[in-house]
Amino acid sequence: MSKAIGWRVVALVLMLGVAVLGTTGLAAAKGQVKLGYVNWAEGVAMTHLAKVALEDKMGYDVTITMADAAPIFTSVADGDYDAFLDAWLPVTHEAYMERYGDDLEDYGYNFEGARIGLVVPTYVGIDSIEELNAHASKFDDLIVGIDAGAGIMQASEEALTAYDLDNMTLMPGSGPAMTAMLKDAVDDNDWVVVTGWTPHWKFARWDLKFLEDPKGVYGATENIHTVARKGLEEDMPEVAYFLKQFKLNAQQLGSLMGTIADGGSNTLGAARDWMHENEALVDSWIPNN
Repeated sequence: MSKAIGWRVVALVLMLGVAVLGTTGLAAAKGQVKLGYVNWAEGVAMTHLAKVALEDKMGYDVTITMADAAPIFTSVADGDYDAFLDAWLPVTHEAYMERYGDDLEDYGYNFEGARIGLVVPTYVGIDSIEELNAHASKFDDLIVGIDAGAGIMQASEEALTAYDLDNMTLMPGSGPAMTAMLKDAVDDNDWVVVTGWTPHWKFARWDLKFLEDPKGVYGATENIHTVARKGLEEDMPEVAYFLKQFKLNAQQLGSLMGTIADGGSNTLGAARDWMHENEALVDSWIPNN
């Protein structure tokens, strides 16, 4: 190798090293953001989108951690996590806000018009929760639930009592397990009832309906809020601004959840693809953009 070529190689290596160090240094200088999320479709989608936007567009190092709702609220209140983007208010997570609200900052809603309740395929021949008990055997005596600590599970326990559903058992599980059982039932045209909520991609994939709730156990329509730790706005004003501006409508969130559901195990890649396809929206959340 000639001296001239050798020096060019050395220079290239040095430049690449500076570039890598520069990128790493930028993230380190900006700081680390810690987000918690529950394994619910909308929370997975929004949190992964926030991660790629904060990293790719704003230069932060973002760690996301999945847990149940209770430890997430505890961790944000204690300052171990910076924010949680999936707080359902005023009903579903009311108990957590009563307990931890004084130690949290509510950054406002990021989605309007959320709803929880019991969901069945439209071919199921009942329309109200009041009819469940009489047809329990057709549902294998089960209401298919999600995480035991979820607000919708607490509401469903109340529904068992309020509607005297002594022939039904609420089965805890997870969001993915619930949708897997729903898929199997729909494929076989079987009767199934699940704890369900909107926004969720399952409503675009299958023909479903909420059972009427005349006693109002599941509450009215809710909004999804972002809650943050105390002091985040002082420590990381850009991040706080981004989280306050982060908002999606039903079409946008449905599209994001669908992209992620179709992305298999590459959730971050799917979120990044959606971000690039919706650049103007994401850029509108970023300060000085």
